[in-house]
Amino acid sequence: MRWKCQQPSKVLPAIVHPTKCCTQHTYNTVVQPHIHPSHTTNVNHTNIQNQHYFPHTQSAENVSTNQNFNMGPGVAGAYMPGPGPGPGPGSGPGSWPGQGNGSPSQGVAGAYQPGYKR
Repeated sequence: MRWKCQQPSKVLPAIVHPTKCCTQHTYNTVVQPHIHPSHTTNVNHTNIQNQHYFPHTQSAENVSTNQNFNMGPGVAGAYMPGPGPGPGPGSGPGSWPGQGNGSPSQGVAGAYQPGYKR
């Protein structure tokens, strides 16, 4: 008699069902000691005084600007007088030569421009 080779059976993936829970009760007697301790805490207080300081520094900046004007032909370093004699409005420190101060102005050629307004 000849044996015929059989192919193995196909196995499908397992289906897992929800677990069935059962409860079984057992009873024992147990002694539970109860200890009620007491404790005293001695508190030592320390007061910390926070002293705040606010140092402040200061700095300064000097800013300068400049302007360049083309005053036409002239000789660098040559002097030319300003308008008429006598003091007038605008005289004093910070005034421009020839700007109505009434005194003769000694400046670089081209530094005074008639009709020029600051």
